[in-house]
Amino acid sequence: MVVDPSAVRQTIRGFGGMNHTVWISDLTPAQRDTAFGNGEGQLGFSVLRIPVHEDRANWSREVATARRAAELGATVIASPWNPPTQMVEIFVRGSQTDARRLRYDMYGAYAQHLNDFVGFMRNNGVNLYAISLQNEPDYAHDWTWWTPAEMIRFLRENAGSISTKVIAPESFQYVKSFSDPILNNSQALANLDILGAHLYGTQYQNFPYPLFKQQGGGKELWMTEVYHPNSSDSADLWPQALDVGEHMHRALVEAEFQAYVWWYIRRGYGPMREDGRISKRGANMAHFSKFVRPGHVRIEATSNPQSNVYTSAYKGGGSQIVIVAINKGASPLSQSFALRNNSSSGVSSWLTDASSNLAPQGRISMSNGSFTGRLPARSVTTFVTG
Repeated sequence: MVVDPSAVRQTIRGFGGMNHTVWISDLTPAQRDTAFGNGEGQLGFSVLRIPVHEDRANWSREVATARRAAELGATVIASPWNPPTQMVEIFVRGSQTDARRLRYDMYGAYAQHLNDFVGFMRNNGVNLYAISLQNEPDYAHDWTWWTPAEMIRFLRENAGSISTKVIAPESFQYVKSFSDPILNNSQALANLDILGAHLYGTQYQNFPYPLFKQQGGGKELWMTEVYHPNSSDSADLWPQALDVGEHMHRALVEAEFQAYVWWYIRRGYGPMREDGRISKRGANMAHFSKFVRPGHVRIEATSNPQSNVYTSAYKGGGSQIVIVAINKGASPLSQSFALRNNSSSGVSSWLTDASSNLAPQGRISMSNGSFTGRLPARSVTTFVTG
């Protein structure tokens, strides 16, 4: 596995999850620290996603967790599911007779609604990094539909008045036919800061986005919601939880996303169990989130050096290199690592497998930028130079 720190790819903005206090109870103070702290037994999350409730009376419910996350250094973003009721009209969409959409004469008012939420959070100690126009506008049977043309119109005419970065379109399945028209419309694109996508059921072959690489210069690319592989199994089921590690690897290496944001932070299928403890899925996320910090840059590395092995590399301040290695195979193996132009004397490592969660391992010596790491069967290991 060859790592080339001079071949830089995307800047990482962070990893995290959603808190939605109207649908499930808020994180407790201890759970906030577990999620966004980066000490032992903590997830090291650096992104919090919150809802923009249509009812302003609920806005204050999101403040406590957002404020604590921000205090711990996290980036906070927000997504709406519906505009306020008075801004919505009912229409017929195929067989759905009660479909909802934003009234065309309410685009300016809706932009003000989003901007008011930005101001409300700022006045309560939270500077939103970005706000979305709509959660999953193309899978909106239970919330508000948008067409690409409607979103382009809003981006062109109204999004420029929003006083923070703007996320769109947050397609439920990274449907390119929804975001292609935005990328191809220079006026809409001018008011878009982050192309956001969800990855529910998205096939790995659809992770790359050539048009974004061509047209999205200066824009960020975020994965703003997913659970994987399902929401029905326990997050501690092993080795199934390793699917999360592989999914993150591919989202970062093949899709080149700059952020990876889970659905609910605390849930039976999520990174934190209902009792507040970190799950096996959460441990997989933490192998990235605790060590690949905001501002780290992904660097070129052999991504599949052996069958069932997935590796990626990142550089932080100075010459520090972080490598995340996933072995989905049923047998342990040795993996050689060669870091170009690196004079570190050794690496520290942490392991999650069937019986361990983020367990520190013995230090490994390096020689001329090379070392050999042991990858236990069905495991994820993070190596950090220094």
